[in-house]
Amino acid sequence: MRFNRAMEHAEGHVAQTPRPGRRLAEAFSTIDSYGPVLLSIIATYVLAVALSAEDGGQIVLVAQILNVWLVFRVAQAHRSVRRATNVLLVLAALTAAATLFGLGGNNGPLLFAASCVLYLVAPAAIVRHLVSRRVIDVQTILGAIAAYLLIGMFFAFAYQLVATIQSGPFFGADGDGTVDQDLFFSFITMLTIGYGNLVPAGNPGQTLAVAEGLIGQLFLVVAVAKAVTSWQPVPRTPKGDATRR
Repeated sequence: MRFNRAMEHAEGHVAQTPRPGRRLAEAFSTIDSYGPVLLSIIATYVLAVALSAEDGGQIVLVAQILNVWLVFRVAQAHRSVRRATNVLLVLAALTAAATLFGLGGNNGPLLFAASCVLYLVAPAAIVRHLVSRRVIDVQTILGAIAAYLLIGMFFAFAYQLVATIQSGPFFGADGDGTVDQDLFFSFITMLTIGYGNLVPAGNPGQTLAVAEGLIGQLFLVVAVAKAVTSWQPVPRTPKGDATRR
């Protein structure tokens, strides 16, 4: 009798163990997971690139606001942190409205400063949440990738901010650069690819590029690689094997 119950329990446990593909699909279909966060980051990147030539900074900023709101929802930030972030989100929304009506310039420093603040607090919230979790699973992998992409987005808008407030062109003979150029330069710098077609003409742009290269590589090696190597998916035991046991 006990042996039969043990076999039934084993079969029920195996049946309840979702397949890896199903777990990944659930991570992208549940709002309180890092799958939608990752998709929202990619969508914001696409908007920033597609609308850069059409003066769509306000639309991009709204997407960033929603992006950060989703990050703090999934990261389960403390109530005080959420309140402080809500203030930042309101200020960012007011900034978007101000630039929309020409009060802060179409692509002025106010707009890019708001973008930098949003993308500075978002990866910090994700890292804090991942460190507090006791398990390494699909959510950990997606969260680490999302934080890595957010860091690259932060530096891209930091380059735009520097370009709007410094006297000389950011990229020298290539001008200040557009949003899509800054995003391109940011991610190739973080990945240490370095094509050389875009180079900051001076400081603080050069210092920011060095900092991004160091932070990007350290985060990739220490956080993302560690999460991937430590992740051990739950093996799915065939039903026949569980019955024989």
